[in-house]
Amino acid sequence: MRWMMLAALISSSVAYADPNPQIDRLWRAKCASCHGPDGKGQTEQGKKMAVGDMSTAEWQGALADDKIKAAISDGLKRQKNGVAQEMEAYKAKLRPDQIDGLVAYVRGLKK
Repeated sequence: MRWMMLAALISSSVAYADPNPQIDRLWRAKCASCHGPDGKGQTEQGKKMAVGDMSTAEWQGALADDKIKAAISDGLKRQKNGVAQEMEAYKAKLRPDQIDGLVAYVRGLKK
């Protein structure tokens, strides 16, 4: 029983360390132009909109999975610290499993 629990823990860690290639391509196609390939937001557009660094423990701890999923599904349009932040809604363009995969991808960006 202990071995099964350890195997489950290891396999969940591997899922983050080695993302699904399809989700990785999706991230690069839809998200990386603002969030960067590493989620740090250090792209031209990410800096312009003051995108947060998704790889930090602080950012990761501030948002539950359902909030990340809602942002991907419904998009964002807000002012944060005097900066306009806008993100396209993807619920009409992506399947639910793809959105869930992106949530897992974001979680895997944590340092």
